[in-house]
Amino acid sequence: MADENHQKEPDDTTLSEEPAFNPAANVDPEAAKLPMSGVRVIDLGTFLAGPYAASILGEFGAEVFKVEHPIAGDPMRRFGTATKRHDATLAWLSEARNRKSVTIDLRQKEGVQLFLRLIEKSDVLIENFRPGIMEEWGLSWQELSAANPGLVYLRVSGYGQTGPYRRRSGFAHIAHAFGGLSYLAGFPGETPVVPGTAPLGDYMSSIYGAIGILLALRHREKTGRGQIVDIGIYEAVFRQLDEIAASYGLFGKVREREGAGSFVAVPHGHFRTKDDKWIAIACTTDKMFERLAEAMEQPELASSSLYGPQRQRLAARDEVNRLVIEWVGSLSRTEVMERCLDCEVPVGKVNSIADIFEDEHFQARGNLARIHEDGLGEVVVPNVVPTLSATPGRITNLGPALGNATYEVMRELLGLAADDIKRLRQRKII
Repeated sequence: MADENHQKEPDDTTLSEEPAFNPAANVDPEAAKLPMSGVRVIDLGTFLAGPYAASILGEFGAEVFKVEHPIAGDPMRRFGTATKRHDATLAWLSEARNRKSVTIDLRQKEGVQLFLRLIEKSDVLIENFRPGIMEEWGLSWQELSAANPGLVYLRVSGYGQTGPYRRRSGFAHIAHAFGGLSYLAGFPGETPVVPGTAPLGDYMSSIYGAIGILLALRHREKTGRGQIVDIGIYEAVFRQLDEIAASYGLFGKVREREGAGSFVAVPHGHFRTKDDKWIAIACTTDKMFERLAEAMEQPELASSSLYGPQRQRLAARDEVNRLVIEWVGSLSRTEVMERCLDCEVPVGKVNSIADIFEDEHFQARGNLARIHEDGLGEVVVPNVVPTLSATPGRITNLGPALGNATYEVMRELLGLAADDIKRLRQRKII
């Protein structure tokens, strides 16, 4: 979670003149209309698990300050595809959206004092360090809640704040494995694979974190008291695994890898077309298979004497899949899609990102946000989810430059004099 790497120290020219701050220029009139307006979030985390919750809240009006080390910054700035901005990869630009960056060194006592003053004026704190790190810095729940009794505190870590594994490092890849997802990914008898190259556990734990924050804020409305929201990344992964816990608990059944198929339905998987593309078909009921048989121009396949009843299809899984593989492989993807859609068969393209950029539905739903970034031009990122009819979220900015709001926060929010800010910079506390 935490990263100890440091960027090179800034030269002294950054310490000379601070810009004049105009509060009116920083007011976002649109944010005042959004449901999280008036909520101030401090994102102290690194990478993605936890910080993505701040992104969600920021999209719906929360004011989000990203607190980073003055020299190193969040290591996610250097993670992923590099850009012309030395402090911003594409991953940073996309996932650190809707934030302002504030630099404070929490390894220095005066930095901790500044941070606690910031906590006094905030509603939510998010961090994802290994349990015990915050306490080592003098930022235990006792200190934080003393500074702000109404603070809502999201703590995301690999294994949660309690339990024998609490101090172990944890990332999404490890959480996928430990939480039971990776065991299910791949083909029977083969090596378990990574379930997609995206860090799903980081996103899932952050979504649960955002839900927890909203619940805790609702509780604070009633009581005035804050609380801790504690999430282990593996827990968010485990919670998505449908009935496997109940199945093992009752029957001792261990679900194994099934490739692109499903033990509860057939045909249910990915199939290669004549033009070497892929489609997904999911026939989970007898009626859906009847429609597929019609699309295949082989309605007899859905008869009671062959594969119409699901029990008989499951018993003849290999034969049913063989018939579908042969049919799909004889047609182009466009032809398969047209025939299945005409017969109302659940079907979809297995899209690459190139397919997504060209797809009319992604375009109609506005799923690709095109944001102009100085020095880079147009950057395309996933748009806000979910869509609210009355108060839709928005992207105000992509990942910020390191420390771009430090002066604003120190001068206007914490009330420090310009000379004090300069001294703090010289000592590299901010």
